[in-house]
Amino acid sequence: MLTLDLNDPRPLHEQVAAAVRQAVASGVATPGQRLPSARELAAALGVNANTVLRALRDLRDEGVLEFRRGRGVSVLRPPDGRQVLLRRSRELLEEAGRYGYRPEDVIEMIKELS
Repeated sequence: MLTLDLNDPRPLHEQVAAAVRQAVASGVATPGQRLPSARELAAALGVNANTVLRALRDLRDEGVLEFRRGRGVSVLRPPDGRQVLLRRSRELLEEAGRYGYRPEDVIEMIKELS
């Protein structure tokens, strides 16, 4: 169900979260469906179980997954891309501010990329 790209520079937990997010968004994993255990996912992906747990916690915080004691982890709803992008944009602007960049500067940088 999930695969990772070993050439991807992102941290492994982000790659795992992205893979699960994609599975849910594409309908491979549907609301109410229970996911395999973190150990099973880790073994299938060839990563540490703590890496998978961190990814699953991130997705829980996004409202994509639900943790239920005794029932494991299940899909709650598809990811809301707009909310994820807003959160990441906020983080980007905070990081840019630490380097002395204004929001207008970041907008110009993004325009250069497109």
